[in-house]
This record gives sequence, C-alpha cells and structure tokens, in this order.
Amino acid sequence: MTGRVASIAFHTFKESVRERVLYNLVAFALLLIAAAILFGSISVGIGEIILVNLGLTSISVFGLLIAIFIGIGLVWKEIERRTIFNILSKPVRRAEFILGKYLGLLLTLVINTGIMTLGFYGALFYQKRTLEASDLGALEAVYFILLELAIVVGLALLFSCLSTPVLSAVFTFSLYVIGNFLGDIRWFGQETGSTLVQGLTSGIYYLLPNFSNFSVISQVAHGERVPAYLLAANSLYALLYVSILLGAAILIFEEKEFK
Repeated sequence: MTGRVASIAFHTFKESVRERVLYNLVAFALLLIAAAILFGSISVGIGEIILVNLGLTSISVFGLLIAIFIGIGLVWKEIERRTIFNILSKPVRRAEFILGKYLGLLLTLVINTGIMTLGFYGALFYQKRTLEASDLGALEAVYFILLELAIVVGLALLFSCLSTPVLSAVFTFSLYVIGNFLGDIRWFGQETGSTLVQGLTSGIYYLLPNFSNFSVISQVAHGERVPAYLLAANSLYALLYVSILLGAAILIFEEKEFK
C-alpha cells in the first residue's frame, strides 16, 4: 500500500510542478527583491516589520492559490481525461488514489513554501545585512501557513470528488474566507441574544475549519514568539481536520461511478 500511495503522490507532484508553479516562485522572488530594495531606505525597525508582514502574507497567498487551483483538479482531471479507468484497473485501491493525490500536492506545497521561505530570508538579510535568532520566529508562522494549506488541500480534494472545478474553487475559497471570521460570526450570534442564532453560529464555529487559529503573522512581525502549547494544539487540530476531510473524500470516491 505504501509503495502505491508513494507512486501516485510522486506522479501528482510532477504534474503539479508542470502547472506553472515555478512562475509563482519567480513572481514571489521578484516581489521580495523589490520590497527589500524599496524598504531599504526606511527605518530598519519599521522596514523589517513591513517586509516580514509582506513576505509571510505572500507565502500564504501564493500557497493558497496553488492549493486551490491545483487541488480542485486532482480528481476531476483524471475523470475528464478518462485516465481514472487506467489507474483503477491496476491494483490500486480508491483510498490509495485519494491519499496519494493529497500527499502529492502537499509535497508540492511544502517544497514551494520552503523555496519561498529561503527567498524571504534572503530579502530579510539584504535589508538588515544580518540575521538574528529572533528572526527564526518567522518559521513558526510558516509552519502555521503549511498547516492551514494542508486543510485547504483537503477541502479542495473533497469538493473535487463532488463537483466541477469552478464550483469546487468557489466552495473552497468561500470556506477559507468564512474560516477566517468564525470568531466574529460566533460573537455576532452571542450579541443577538437569540437562542436560535446563537446555536446556529456556534454550530458553524465548531463545524467549519477555523483558519483564524493559524493567523500569527502580525505578532511574528513584531518579534513575538508563538507559544509551544499553540504549536501543539494547532498541529493536532490540523491533523484531526485533515483526517476527517480525507475520510469523507474517500467515502465519496468509493461510491462514485464513472461513465
């Protein structure tokens, strides 16, 4: 099983790389180089805060775009090209196919994010002419970005098993946006004083992925470190949510009929 999953993951990774991922890296590099030059004339402290915010936000945005627009086609493309029949005619279980697809895109995102992180630190070094131990705090934010993207890939893959790429992209992006405002939605429900609205907003709060949990870019930019308990809690949360999403995707794909 491990070998078959690894084989699917590797082929998914190669296909994802061909999906113009490298152009995103080039655009990201140019953005950071321009930012480093632009902010070089600003006060070091302020310029660093701006660069860290811009760099980490760019990593998050570029990663999100890759996760959604490649993730939504992971299953649909195989069905559209009829290659799904060749894959499933081999000794490959449907669960292995889904798991391999997920891991392949996740590997693409990890490598892509790693390269962008190196570019970010290159721009930071260009601006400061040195790197300090406190600068490593940005890695904690990058780790949270990866956890966030792991959930986004799971959502994109799940919707890819259910609908067309366009609708899958809309659903995934909508849940991502809503997931960043779950705290506000829950607060709104509490402020209304309505038991029904409170129950509804609380249900949404606990059911949908809470992406605001991973938002630490601002505090990292100001030199704050992420507490160890939050690193552990968010890791377990992402693992649990991804497991649920993959389980749901596998169940749906197991029952899917191809014509």
